[in-house]
Amino acid sequence: MTPPMFNSSINSLKLLNRGKVRDIYEVDADHLLIVTTDRLSAFDVVLPTPIPGKGAVLTAVSNFWFDRLKHFIPNQLTGIAPESVVAPDERDQVAGRALVVKKLKPLPIEAIVRGYLVGSGWKEYKANSSVCGIPLPEGLREADKLPEPLFTPSTKAAAGAHDENISYEQAEGLLGRELAAQVRDACIALYKEAAAYAATKGIIIADTKFEFGQDAQGKLYLIDEALTPDSSRFWPADQYRPGANPPSFDKQYVRDWLEGSGWNKKSPGPELPPEVAARTGEKYREALKRLTEA
Repeated sequence: MTPPMFNSSINSLKLLNRGKVRDIYEVDADHLLIVTTDRLSAFDVVLPTPIPGKGAVLTAVSNFWFDRLKHFIPNQLTGIAPESVVAPDERDQVAGRALVVKKLKPLPIEAIVRGYLVGSGWKEYKANSSVCGIPLPEGLREADKLPEPLFTPSTKAAAGAHDENISYEQAEGLLGRELAAQVRDACIALYKEAAAYAATKGIIIADTKFEFGQDAQGKLYLIDEALTPDSSRFWPADQYRPGANPPSFDKQYVRDWLEGSGWNKKSPGPELPPEVAARTGEKYREALKRLTEA
């Protein structure tokens, strides 16, 4: 396996942004190069330890879902080879981990869909019998399947800051009534289709986060990543038991280690032990294998 990449260094293109995981470069007026590094963020902090092979896994999983879900909504992909837009000596940095995408205007929200009662939703439910202000029936247990998937948007925070859950009415205020409804309906449809497929591979998608953008004509596109172990909670169906948070094929393994480490969840994050980094990489690769193998 090639050494992990914490930062890319594409000098032939203009660097526009380094996000929590992705480095974004400008190709031309209509296209961007997105390089998915091996960085890992948890609790909105980028950890100093990269996860070997993570960027390639996220890229492969996203490409799989972009193709599978393209009949629902168009996506950012262009089909342009990343190796064709960088200098020859930079091609190894983009091979298998980069995409050339349409330059679109990102919407100012994270579009989250929850299918199961877990994480921050479970904490709120225990206190208020609701998730993101949406009332739910009494008597639900941790990890119970929700009666219907919930669209629970959040703000989109800068690196190092925390996303905050917002109400649907607040999302309407940010997007407008028509666009908010379009995003909500797209999220629910995408989640249901993906969850039904994943179930045939022995995976439960407990929740996931989508991002959307618009072109100059206002057309909606699926952007960023799609249903990856970074943006989703994947549970092995054969180990699922309502009443407890199941093991998962995602970064929950790292979150659990961090919770027990005594870290205060503020930057800088702690170095991960080599065995934790390696195990995390294994979980990501297992998710890719399960989802995409014939």
